[in-house]
Amino acid sequence: MLVLVDESNVGSSVRSAGRGLDWLKLRDFLAGPNTGRDLVEMVVYAGLPPAIPMWQEERDRKNKFVHWLRSNGFMVVTKDGAPAEEGHYKANVDVMMAIDALELSIEMRPDVVILVTGDADFAYLATKLRRHGIRVEVASVSANLGNILRSAANDVIDLAPLFRTFEIMTVQDAAPQVPNRTPRQQQPRRPRPRFRPIATARQAGES
Repeated sequence: MLVLVDESNVGSSVRSAGRGLDWLKLRDFLAGPNTGRDLVEMVVYAGLPPAIPMWQEERDRKNKFVHWLRSNGFMVVTKDGAPAEEGHYKANVDVMMAIDALELSIEMRPDVVILVTGDADFAYLATKLRRHGIRVEVASVSANLGNILRSAANDVIDLAPLFRTFEIMTVQDAAPQVPNRTPRQQQPRRPRPRFRPIATARQAGES
């Protein structure tokens, strides 16, 4: 199984719920031992603040967060942002995520691809993957899930129950917070599992 995460989209969803995103819980929920699925890779796509002095402090915080993700076994793909309207920047990773999804899926032939996003722009990607015989599941919350993407996927995983288990945020910072956990020790890379078809469809909202 391959899991691709739109960091900005899922981060916005969990902040809207007043919670802090627990990345380790998210991974276990989607692909932990209790799911019966073999995770090949979980790839997080994240935009970085522009590499200019006015954004340097926030960029340093974001890079620290990216380092934490990588230290805990996530693959992270980043893109430098560009200044937008006053006080904001734009770092759209959608195209990178879509290209990687097609290339990795064709090369690895996973049984399932989970897109952790509610962005309707990924609907065509879901359709293309299904045309290659790959099951596509979308993980999001209903309030942030585009109807076109919902219809394009084989199944929807409701993240709302999981979000309710995350810690309540008292201060909402612009940059993601590094979870207060010690990075796990480096583990030897597991041999790539042989893919097998899923016997039954996963029900939406199953935790």
